[in-house]
Amino acid sequence: MAKPSGPTRHPRESEAILTELMLPQHANIMGNVFGGFILALVDKVAAISAIRHAHRECVTVSVDKVDFREPIHVGELVTALARVNFAGKTSMEVGVKVLAENVLTGDKRHTNSCYVTYVALDENGKPTEVPGVVPETADEKRRYERASKRRAKRVMERRYDQGRGE
Repeated sequence: MAKPSGPTRHPRESEAILTELMLPQHANIMGNVFGGFILALVDKVAAISAIRHAHRECVTVSVDKVDFREPIHVGELVTALARVNFAGKTSMEVGVKVLAENVLTGDKRHTNSCYVTYVALDENGKPTEVPGVVPETADEKRRYERASKRRAKRVMERRYDQGRGE
């Protein structure tokens, strides 16, 4: 794992947690929590994490594959946890994990995870450099390495989509 040059931050410095009780207005036609509401919560917590890392305004660039593993029910407490896994020159990958909790029993379920990419902006709204990520624990190093591989794949796909691929 190559060490980033320039300023760096530890993943824990970008940690963000949002918790919200799911109410009837969050329900879809099936009576479960609307997926779009969960995606908005994911984007919000991931943005907080990216901004904490960059100390800059940040915008969403992409959301990787999102699988809704199981429904979230009205009355459950939803917690979204986010941390920056990897930072490139101007972009950051934020990992988000969503848990649903039955507040009466304390039972928790992992309902979905995804990766959201953000770009930091300068005062003129242009992409600007962000600090590197320095993982310390084995889990953080694993997340960093996997994020680095996902980033390389996204860069290649973008080049291919723009007609610059092989």
